[in-house]
Amino acid sequence: MSEGFDPQALLAQALEMQQRLLDAQAEAAELTVEGTAGGGKVKVTMTGAGEVTAVRIDPSVVDPAEVELLEDLVVAALHDASAGVAAAAEERLGSDLLGGGLGDLLGGGGLLGGAPGTPPSIPPGPNAAEEQG
Repeated sequence: MSEGFDPQALLAQALEMQQRLLDAQAEAAELTVEGTAGGGKVKVTMTGAGEVTAVRIDPSVVDPAEVELLEDLVVAALHDASAGVAAAAEERLGSDLLGGGLGDLLGGGGLLGGAPGTPPSIPPGPNAAEEQG
């Protein structure tokens, strides 16, 4: 038989998860990621918080007749850096919060109960009989 719902344990777990998230965000803010485009001709450096700290452009791609190409390369490098930040955040947060932290929320059987890794059982709504017929 399972124990009853313990709101204090739930609050303690939520506070612990919040602290882990804050710690991970602070750690991510110190992270530096570099995105590149054009075979490394355009480089963007970005913090884990998403702040662009540097843009480096190889002079060989600076052609007044092809400004649009250069603009596209800068945007591509920004996207590459953003993807690196997202990947680092997922790596740091994914296993900690999603893999372990939320699994015990509300009674130890996943977010809404039930066996871990299985979708929660949702009771039919008041109009379920009408919807089926």
